[in-house]
Amino acid sequence: MGLVKSVQVAAHPVARLEQVIGGGRQARLLRAADEFLARLGGRTIWNVTSTAAGGGVAEMLRVLVGYVKDLGIAIGWVVITGDAEFFAITKRLHNQIHGQVAGGPLSGGEADHYAQMLAANAVELLPMVRPGDLVLLHDPQTAGLARALAAAGARVAWRSHIGVDWENGATQAAWEFLRPHLDAAEGYAFSRRQYVPAWVPGHKVWIIPPSIDPFSPKNQELDGRAVKAILATIGVLDGAAPDGRTAFARSDGGTGAVTRSAEITGDGRPGPADPLVVQVSRWDRLKDMPGVMAGFAGHVAPGGTGYLVLAGPAVTGVADDPEGAAVFAECLLAWRDLPASARARVLLVTLPLDDVDENAAMVNALQRHAAVITQKSLAEGFGLTVAEGMWKGRPVVGSEVGGITDQIVPGTGILLSDPRDGAAFGAAVRGLLDNPRQASEMGHAARAHIRDNYVGDLHLLRYHQMFTALTSQA
Repeated sequence: MGLVKSVQVAAHPVARLEQVIGGGRQARLLRAADEFLARLGGRTIWNVTSTAAGGGVAEMLRVLVGYVKDLGIAIGWVVITGDAEFFAITKRLHNQIHGQVAGGPLSGGEADHYAQMLAANAVELLPMVRPGDLVLLHDPQTAGLARALAAAGARVAWRSHIGVDWENGATQAAWEFLRPHLDAAEGYAFSRRQYVPAWVPGHKVWIIPPSIDPFSPKNQELDGRAVKAILATIGVLDGAAPDGRTAFARSDGGTGAVTRSAEITGDGRPGPADPLVVQVSRWDRLKDMPGVMAGFAGHVAPGGTGYLVLAGPAVTGVADDPEGAAVFAECLLAWRDLPASARARVLLVTLPLDDVDENAAMVNALQRHAAVITQKSLAEGFGLTVAEGMWKGRPVVGSEVGGITDQIVPGTGILLSDPRDGAAFGAAVRGLLDNPRQASEMGHAARAHIRDNYVGDLHLLRYHQMFTALTSQA
């Protein structure tokens, strides 16, 4: 079996975006696509990632690649392969870019292994990419491919989906490690300007925030009966699931149904009318799931109503995140140590990844049933689960870190100035649970904010600007 694998994505109809973004924005997107298609000629755009499922990057690409295909532009997506040591190294880089010092600096031997693993992937990737093709490398896992691709005549850009807006020894070490690998890149895309390292030339920088797709299985409209049926099927809600109510539209236009159950740790189950507080994210220490549990147990559960659901992917299903199982184990221990009365109202939910569309529909139902959505991250590159929750008209309580601060503007949710302050977190959540009218008003404003700022047409237009600049260079 080869190291580099192609990801097959069906075309997504761009025409349906107009019902969300309006005719003016739709016309602007189509004009840009026609202009770029003429400029591209016979060249292809390639996206290179380290996984095709289990995170926001893969979810966004599945949508964006589909839209680009529908616009008639040649585009491909390939996934590289690494061994356990490679992904342990890149997870260290991920943590260091977020300012985490655990694990210490990478050794010379680790640097060699990183380079050798990517050199082996390059052997298979280079015959696929023709001179003049545009290649977008995503995140630290792929950075070491830039030189080989540029030497073969490709126009290479690197996309970082992570970062923090401050520096310490850990961030400096990570960028020092990556800088030599990236010196051949002609463009650098970041989610926020604050994340751009000082050594990146300003004229090569593009700020491209992430986006949601309103029609994806994760964000499409679901009626209340379908939501409850899906949650009963996966085992989150008490009671039997109504027959035939778990259908959703797949990414390829077909019809799917939620049939699998989740793995759930919890002493009790909420009923259909019980309010839910929901956080959905990967099992990552920076998401602070134990802190969410502690804040709920100490400051929401006593005297209040509702259940807390912490949901993430099955820990065996995300190949490029070797810490997932360890972090989930830490959450299990933290859950076990909760007071019995609080533990009965906290559920740890791992969602199967056998079918990525079905997984997304499960997340959709969780967020739509939530009374309050939280994202109490200690650091966050962007936090697309915030935009997803806001799109569903739900108020979000999030940490004032990274891209969360761009999404939650006044009146659309609550920002926590100190993500480690469990009392402040609990007070914010409890306040929204106790005041449904305020929560509803925030949710309505939140949905409008996401429509105006974080839908895929804007994302594609920003990539259009970057790729136009790359193709204009001699």
